Amino acid sequence: MASASGLSRRRGGGGGGTSSTSTTSTSPPPSRSSSFTGTNNTRTHAGSAFEGGSKIAYDPRDLPPSSANDGLDGGGRGAGLPRLTIMEEILLLGLKDKQGYLSFWNDNISYALRGCILIELALRRRIALVKDSMGSRRRAGSLSERLVEVVDERMTGETILDETLRMMKATQDPPPGGLHNPNSAVWGSAGSWTSSSSSSASSSGPSTGEKLSISTWVDLLSGETWNVLKIGFQLKQVRERLAKGLVDKGVLRTEKRNFLLFDMATHPVADSTVKASLISRILALLTSTTSSVPPSALLPEGTQCRVIRSVCLVCAAYTASVLDGTMGGAISSSTTHSIPPLGYEEREAAFARADEILAEFSVWPWGATNEIGSTPGSRKRSSSSRIATGSSADQGRESVLGLVAEARNEMGVIASAGSGMC
Repeated sequence: MASASGLSRRRGGGGGGTSSTSTTSTSPPPSRSSSFTGTNNTRTHAGSAFEGGSKIAYDPRDLPPSSANDGLDGGGRGAGLPRLTIMEEILLLGLKDKQGYLSFWNDNISYALRGCILIELALRRRIALVKDSMGSRRRAGSLSERLVEVVDERMTGETILDETLRMMKATQDPPPGGLHNPNSAVWGSAGSWTSSSSSSASSSGPSTGEKLSISTWVDLLSGETWNVLKIGFQLKQVRERLAKGLVDKGVLRTEKRNFLLFDMATHPVADSTVKASLISRILALLTSTTSSVPPSALLPEGTQCRVIRSVCLVCAAYTASVLDGTMGGAISSSTTHSIPPLGYEEREAAFARADEILAEFSVWPWGATNEIGSTPGSRKRSSSSRIATGSSADQGRESVLGLVAEARNEMGVIASAGSGMC
């Protein structure tokens, strides 16, 4: 009966009468959550992915234990990771709510998702930029040319992140006698790197590891390379794997749609409140008029890197060409999460703010830009938005400078608690 009770708790709804009787008659062990919570005997699941609307249950004991380094943010040690990764947030913003697929004309989201993988690994303190010994003159250059190194080999629990981390570690520290092949090393049970084949010896002797730049890793993960020896670095079916992860978390659902000659699996939005909260965070950050970051633009208290994650979300959505969909507002099943669409002038000002945020955070140190906007077109858009609103000065400049200051303070707390990422 104990095994039946455990099976009912972990499999989810639809349990038979035997499982229900066993659950109500026998109290569960103290380390497990009860299958019934509340006063109205509503059935929920232990460790539900989202409170109030979970579709899939998971056992918290199956997750890898988080260490102090995983929880470094503005609140210090012990903060938790968000429910959705940055890649999942960007994919959710790009998906059509009812149709469940991305726009066929969006060619930027593939590159943006690969960049988000590197960002998520950096925020989880698995990778970091190599310390630059050339001084501030080179550090002020393009960040995309800085080299990346693996500083923590522990698994994250996300398959795409772990696959990328495995390839980066195999390239940086290849196994003895192995080649620069992402499949030549596997993750051991104790978190160490072991060779999966003893016959992969190099004809020119043992290979030496190398550290690649950010732009090189984005190209390799996207499959944009002429080096046939590094074709295996391309990540396969990233969008579909991220969508299935959102299905497991109860945000999306899977349907089959017919497209003339073939059927394709689509993933419409199942929990509209999650996407509405994402849009609310972005619009709160892009329409703020004060120097302080509004609380509605940040993740809940106790989340890792609240300010930096909001900045990464806005910049990634802008570069992935999914920011335009957030300007139309959001309709949620809950009236408290419904967001009205922005007007024309507000949309132009929001896009100019997003471009300015991207310009301020695309250099190191942050906020070292001299001009507003990163491109002439963005500066023209910023000027036209000020003319349309009848303002002689940039109303959002103070808000962007306040955002940079908040991000610097958060990074200072991270650096004081451990080694910095840059």
